[in-house]
Amino acid sequence: MVPEAAAQRSPVGPRALLPLTLPALVVGVAAALLLLGISELAEALEHVLWTTLPEALGVGRWSTGWMVAVLTATGLAVGMVVWKVPGHAGRDPATTGLVDPPIPARVVPGLLLAAVLALAGGVSLGPENPITAANIALAFWLGTKAFPHSPADLWVALAAAGTVGALFGTPVAAALIVTESLVGRPAPGPPGQGPGDGPGVSLWDQLFAPLVAGGAGAITTGLVADPAFQMNLPDYSATKYSDLLPAMVIASAGAVLAMAAVYAFPWVHRAFRRLRHPVAITASGGVVLGLLGALGGHLTLFKGLEQVKELTADPDGWSAGGFALMAVVKVVALTVAAACGFRGGRIFPSVFAGVSLGLCAHAVAPQVHLALAVVCGVLGILMAITRQGWLSLFTAAVLASDIAVLPVLCLASLPVWLIVSGRPLMQLHDDGTPVR
Repeated sequence: MVPEAAAQRSPVGPRALLPLTLPALVVGVAAALLLLGISELAEALEHVLWTTLPEALGVGRWSTGWMVAVLTATGLAVGMVVWKVPGHAGRDPATTGLVDPPIPARVVPGLLLAAVLALAGGVSLGPENPITAANIALAFWLGTKAFPHSPADLWVALAAAGTVGALFGTPVAAALIVTESLVGRPAPGPPGQGPGDGPGVSLWDQLFAPLVAGGAGAITTGLVADPAFQMNLPDYSATKYSDLLPAMVIASAGAVLAMAAVYAFPWVHRAFRRLRHPVAITASGGVVLGLLGALGGHLTLFKGLEQVKELTADPDGWSAGGFALMAVVKVVALTVAAACGFRGGRIFPSVFAGVSLGLCAHAVAPQVHLALAVVCGVLGILMAITRQGWLSLFTAAVLASDIAVLPVLCLASLPVWLIVSGRPLMQLHDDGTPVR
């Protein structure tokens, strides 16, 4: 007999799915190209700010004075964009998530400009939130013009999947994001038609078009740039029962550290908002970030992706205390940057903090496998900051580049989820109260 749930399922079928293929391919490629273009622009400006100018002025690029000066100037510039540019660079980033409803297309230029300035200036945020928001806005705007009766969820899903696929270099990440963000809504129908048959639609019918967009974005990134998450970690070749306890302890420690930041987030946001003017808010945030960079070292600046590769290339280059300091400083810098109005995402800096925590654990207990310690640190911090379990597991597993670590990671995620489940998110409502 056919189970009742399966009997109620109403498959979409190839006639509905095939028309989605071309729009999904176009959106995926375009999302990746926008991401790559913005990243290249930010890197060019970063080279000017952190190499060309200090060399011309004869100052140390990682001196305390230069770090504070550049980050303060970055805060002033971002504040001017938020104040004067049409659209004010979008909503307060403290109130936004990774996948949100479309913003007006006129807001996109200011949002991308603010993101480029923050990325180049050394702010501890990644490109994922503003790029995803921009791609969703543009896909929705152009898609609904070309297909006036198409559902908004279609373009949100395609743009989000294409961007995430491009960010991580694989459509699997896109599928996981879409699963957590969009499941439960009616399946998007083809352009020109309404949505599918509601919650009974197969999950794979819902994921068909996002997987195409995510694959197109990932392939485009792979053809143009190097994979983002290539780390120099030793292979974790075999699961051991003795690894379970340290894995759970490290992941739980990461979750506790990140949850401290989550609980502090509304207070930090409220403190900066007392300055009222957007330029004063982001400029003061820049000063704090510069001082944090001086405290934790220059590796704690920027989104953290290249800096993570430097850490993992020399795991014996710092003491346990040095790694612990970098983890704490990065979490604090992420909290300040997200609370004071800089436009950016929280995944990449969370990865840096998690890697630092894992390296600290390995330095304290060298018998814990290096790769396992690192990925468990990432799992705990990322799950607490993003509250996206699949994404956290996937990111941690990708860092290890070894499927043998997955069983231990799955078990390590259980105490982490008990710590974070039902707690506030690092996101606020418009009135400043935490989202739960």
